[in-house]
Amino acid sequence: MDIIDKLTEVFKEFPGIGERQARRFVYFLMHKSPAYAENLSGLMSDLKKEIAQCRECFRFFILDRQKEKLCDICANANTDSSILMIVEKDSDLESVKKSRVYHGKYFVLGGLVPIVEKNTKSRIRIEELKQKISKAEGLKEIILAFSLSPQGDHTDTYVREQLKSIAEKSSIKISSLGKGLSTGTELEYSDNDTLKNALKNRQ
Repeated sequence: MDIIDKLTEVFKEFPGIGERQARRFVYFLMHKSPAYAENLSGLMSDLKKEIAQCRECFRFFILDRQKEKLCDICANANTDSSILMIVEKDSDLESVKKSRVYHGKYFVLGGLVPIVEKNTKSRIRIEELKQKISKAEGLKEIILAFSLSPQGDHTDTYVREQLKSIAEKSSIKISSLGKGLSTGTELEYSDNDTLKNALKNRQ
């Protein structure tokens, strides 16, 4: 396997990128100057040095050492702690945040639950989520905010079952995004009005 094939395999690991697109990326880089490639390499290296993962919600953020690895949402005293939104990935969280229609806390689950999967707990942060909810003070509602797809629906059902006893014990409501998102919609690509309606009509 030559360098072109190796780089192609690397780019194929990016979300939504197939063989043809991955190879186009490689040829794009081949046509750029050495300085461009060096700058790109440096930025990727710096990315790993300058970001951290929030110890509360597991969101990636630009590291601010004074917050002791807490992102700006979790560190903000004005964030509404009575509601917790569970999302699949960071980009979903950012989409909801930019819409400015939700002001509570988040938890990044780390993925969706495959419909056929034996070792589910290794795919998502379900145990970390349970611990967070068990220790939470003043939590009144958990919003499950997953993409409307068969895998998203399956994840919704799985998480509900896992949290049921904890939620009932603490009188915490579990809701899901309502009408406003059409079937097959990826949460990260939803516009502000769609997210607003989905939150308003959650059930």
